[in-house]
Parts: sequence; structure tokens; C-alpha cells
Amino acid sequence: MSASLAAAPATTSATPVTTPSVVKLGAHIGARIDGVRLSGNLDEQVVSSIRTALLTHKVVFFHGQDHLTDDEQYAFAELLGSPTTAHPTVTSRGTRVLPIDSDFGKANSWHTDVTFVDRIPKASILRAIELPSYGGTTTWASGVAAYNALPEPLRLLAENLWATHTNVYDYAATSAERATDAKTSEYRAEFQSTYFETEHPVVRVHPETGERTLLLGHFVKSLVGLSSSQSQALFKVLQDHAVSLEYTTRWSWQPGDVAIWDNRATQHYAVADYDDQHRRLHRITLAGDVPVSVNGEQSRSIAGDASEYSVIDEPVGV
Repeated sequence: MSASLAAAPATTSATPVTTPSVVKLGAHIGARIDGVRLSGNLDEQVVSSIRTALLTHKVVFFHGQDHLTDDEQYAFAELLGSPTTAHPTVTSRGTRVLPIDSDFGKANSWHTDVTFVDRIPKASILRAIELPSYGGTTTWASGVAAYNALPEPLRLLAENLWATHTNVYDYAATSAERATDAKTSEYRAEFQSTYFETEHPVVRVHPETGERTLLLGHFVKSLVGLSSSQSQALFKVLQDHAVSLEYTTRWSWQPGDVAIWDNRATQHYAVADYDDQHRRLHRITLAGDVPVSVNGEQSRSIAGDASEYSVIDEPVGV
């Protein structure tokens, strides 16, 4: 656990009201928000503008948030929703904040956070702690833009497909960058210490915007009702389309940066191109709902109980 988590709670002095400036970064995804000093005491109008920007642009970025500690990051997170525990299985390094630390492996693959449980987090808040001198960027892809661009035959097929997600077929285990050192092996063992498996629709309906979005990524083990070879072939077609460059935005981290993404509508990829340099960021996730298909069916938990990880957040839809 970071030492800051054991420190006294963040101060409660009021944060001055500012007018955020939203700078669009791409046609389909990504915006930078300027003029905001993040804290747990932001004016509701500012918080509302951040929420709106997040729903519109799917991932938003902030520069110059060096003042944040883990406690203050958590206090800010509470303004946007109900924080989950750090992770369903990885709890040895803290129960509120999950360190994303290259000493314990590099994901280096496309994924949506924690899709192996039924209650997928609605958002993640990531803060840069230690960065390499080069490389280490992160790319996000819009599942909404990818869905909207599907040819009609593929769209109709995707809307009727379901996928099995598990934490054993995770992105770290399938990565070409897999390491074999003790720390990485220890992390992987903890990651898989409790088995989770959930069936999710390949196309889910966003609970707040009503948009349809592809729900894929490398926690997918197979497509329900198909053979292994059929699953692999069809998953590749859909996944390759979902992360086409035109639906993405790429962020080059600077010290003090914070990123927030809508985990219900995106995938992301942390690029492992920084050699043996150290990279560490701290992540807080917010409780989400159980995904619903275009036909109104909810995701189905097959194995594992995520109730200790997160409550189920049921936002009011459109």
C-alpha cells in the first residue's frame, strides 16, 4: 500500500470554482480538460462538466495534477461514483488504490478493466507516479465508434453474440512480452488466485447514453456456442475492427497527468516500449452496472462472487 494511504485524510478546504476548458483530441475519442485542479472539493458544476466530457469523449486527460496524493485521488473519485476495492483478486498492495507497476509485469495488450466479473467498473482514474524517459504511452479505443462503423451483416451478428471472459485468460498471460521473473510470477498467481468467469454480450447498451458499444478485449476466452476455431477467427475479426487506429487516441504521459476513461465504452493498451525503465501509475475504479444486451438480457456470472469487490451501480439511463 502506498504510504499516502496511511496518511491523514485530505484537507476539506474549498476548491475555487473554475471554468474547465475541453479540448477535443480526436474525431471519435479523447479530450484534454484544462483549468481544473482536481480534488475532493470541486464545485458540482465542475464535476458535472467532467462527467459530461467523459460521456462525450470516452477518455479525458488532465495535466498538472502533481498535488494529488492517493487519499486526494480517492476523494476526487468519490465525486464521480462509488470506488470499488482495488481489484477482485490483487489486494496485497492496497485495498483502495491499485498500483500499475512495471516491476510486476507489463500488460502490453488490449483490454477493458475487470470484464471477468459481472459488474464491470464504469470508469477508471489513473494517475502518473513514475514515468520512463521514453515510451510508456497508453492508447484508448472507442467501442461506440467501432460498433457504429461495423458493416450491417457484422453488426447484426455481433448483436447476437456473447463472450466468456475470465481472469485466467488475461492479457498478461497471453502477452508476447510475458516475463518469467519472480515478481511477475507472484503477481500472476495472485491475479488468478480466485477464478472468475462471466458471459457478457459482445454488444452492450451504455446505461447512461443509450449508445451501443463493443465489449471485447483480451479477457475473452471464447464466444458462447461456437467451437474454439470459430471463436478465435470471429473474435479476431471483431477485435481487430474494434481497435482500428481511426477509433483510437494515444496519450504520452507527463508527471502529474491524470486520465479518466469510460470503462463501459473503451478498451486500452499500455505500450511496453520503454525497455527496463520503471513505470508506475495508481488506478482507482468506480462501481458499474451489469451489462445489458441490445435484447435486454443481463450478463451472467458463471464462476466467482464479485460482491466484495464492488457494489452494483445502477445509473438512470436515457
